[in-house]
Amino acid sequence: MSETMFPDFENLGNAVGYAEKIRQVVGHNALFDDFTVEDLKHLGPYMHVYRAPPHGRIIVEGERGDFMAFTIDGLVDVTKKDRWDVVKRIAVVQAGAALGEMSMIDGEARFASCAAIEATTFAVLTRVKLQELITNEPRLASKILMKLVYMLSQRLRQTSAKLVNYLEK
Repeated sequence: MSETMFPDFENLGNAVGYAEKIRQVVGHNALFDDFTVEDLKHLGPYMHVYRAPPHGRIIVEGERGDFMAFTIDGLVDVTKKDRWDVVKRIAVVQAGAALGEMSMIDGEARFASCAAIEATTFAVLTRVKLQELITNEPRLASKILMKLVYMLSQRLRQTSAKLVNYLEK
């Protein structure tokens, strides 16, 4: 993984040393909730850890994406521009949140922007590293892919329910 992915952020190396910390915060996220510390240690070499300062932009709406981020500590503001280009907050996420997984999978433009509210540590998994993981650690990779499919399916169901409610009004 390129060390210049986030040139303005502190580069903390690979995620092997963060396995215990990640395991502590996984209760906030379905992606890693049934991963053991050993699973996370095996995943560690495929992820890189960064520290964003307050207001540091982790993901920018509209840019093409090839990575997802997993927050280890800190708070992140998730914003989206409306049709008049007014920035609206859609969420504030804490440790344990996954960010950018849709674009990591499909390579499409980012749906929303994510910026640190306070100093935030996060681990990054790129599409290239996920492909390496599939080759080198197929059991672990299939576990991640099944979790991603489940998460995205749940979001689609929630969005579909909101659309139905909207259409019924």
